Amino acid sequence: MVKWPLTSSLPGNLDGFGITMAFLYLVVWVMGLAGNALVIVAILKFDKLSSSTTVYIFNLALADGLFMVGLPFIASQNFMNRWIFGDVACKAVMVLDGINQFTSVFCLTVMSIDRYMALVEPLRFARWRTPRCAKIVSSLLWLFSLLTILPMALHFSTDHGFCTPDLGSDARWLGVLSYTFILGFALPFTVMTGFYVAMLLALWGQKLRTSAVTLESQQLEQQVTKMVVAVVVVFGLCWLPFYTFNFCSPYQNSYAVTFYRAFEFVVLLSYSWSCANPILYACLSDTFRRHFRTLLCPITKSSSSMQCITDQQNLNDTTCCIICQPRAQKIQTKCSNAHPAIALFSRANKM
Repeated sequence: MVKWPLTSSLPGNLDGFGITMAFLYLVVWVMGLAGNALVIVAILKFDKLSSSTTVYIFNLALADGLFMVGLPFIASQNFMNRWIFGDVACKAVMVLDGINQFTSVFCLTVMSIDRYMALVEPLRFARWRTPRCAKIVSSLLWLFSLLTILPMALHFSTDHGFCTPDLGSDARWLGVLSYTFILGFALPFTVMTGFYVAMLLALWGQKLRTSAVTLESQQLEQQVTKMVVAVVVVFGLCWLPFYTFNFCSPYQNSYAVTFYRAFEFVVLLSYSWSCANPILYACLSDTFRRHFRTLLCPITKSSSSMQCITDQQNLNDTTCCIICQPRAQKIQTKCSNAHPAIALFSRANKM
C-alpha cells in the first residue's frame, strides 16, 4: 500500500525525469503482464498443476500479474499529481493492489517452506505436498490477504485530490504502516531467509556425508545457491526502500521535490519485483525455459533435431528426464536422485 507525499509545490512531471519514469513504468508493466502470463500459460498447458510447486508458482504468477493491473492508475496519479478516477475506483484499486501484493509475498513464503520439506524428509512430508493440499493452502492465502488488507484499503479516499489513506494523523498512519511492514515484509523475509539458509545447510551437510560428490551434484548445488541468493536479495532490494521511504515520509519537510522523485522511483521498484519473479522462479528452471521456447517458437517443435524434453517428478522429487529425439533414434530415459530438494526450480539436464 502506498502513502503518497502530498505537497502543492511539486512541479509538473513533463521533464526529462518524468519522461524517463513514464518509459520505465511502461517497461515494467509490459514485462510484468507478459512474463507472468507466459508462466501461467506454460503451467496450465504443460504441467496442468500436477505438483505442489507449480500450484504455488501459478498463484504467485497470478498475483503478480494482477498486481500489474493497478500500475497504470498509480502511474497516472504520479504524473498528473492528482487522482482522476473517483473514490470507488480508488478503493477498488487499492484493495486489488493490496490483495495481490500480500498474496505474492505469502506464496513466496510458503514456497520456501515447501522446498525445505522436499529436502529434509520428502517421504515424511509427501502427503502435505500434494497438488490438492497446495490448492487449499493457496486459497487460504488469498483469503488471508483479503482479510489483512481490507480494513486499511477501505480507509483510502480522494478527499485531498489523491488516492491516499485518510487515517487522521501521522501516528495512526505509522501504526498501520508498521502492521503492513511486519506482515508484508519483515515476517515473510525472516521466514524465507530462515528456511533457505536451513536448506543450504542441509545441502552442505548432505555433501559432507557423501564420500564422492559428482559433478552433477556440485553444479546443482551451485544453481540452488544462486537461486537462494537471488530470492532474498531481490525481494529485499525491491521492498525495503519502499517501506523505508514510507516510514520517513511524515518527517520530510525540506527537499520535497527530491524526496517525491525518489519516492516515485521506489514505488516503481516495488512493482518491478513482480516483473522479476518470472525470471527468478521460472527462467532459472530448465523445464520452464523449454516450455517458453515451445510457446514462443512453436515452429521449432517439428525440427529434425531434439524435439522435446519432459521432466516429471514423483513424491521423492526424483528427476526423470525423457529425451524425445528424431524418429530414427531410440527414446532415452535418464533418472537422477541427486539432491531431491530442487525438483522444479533448478533441475540440471546433464544428458
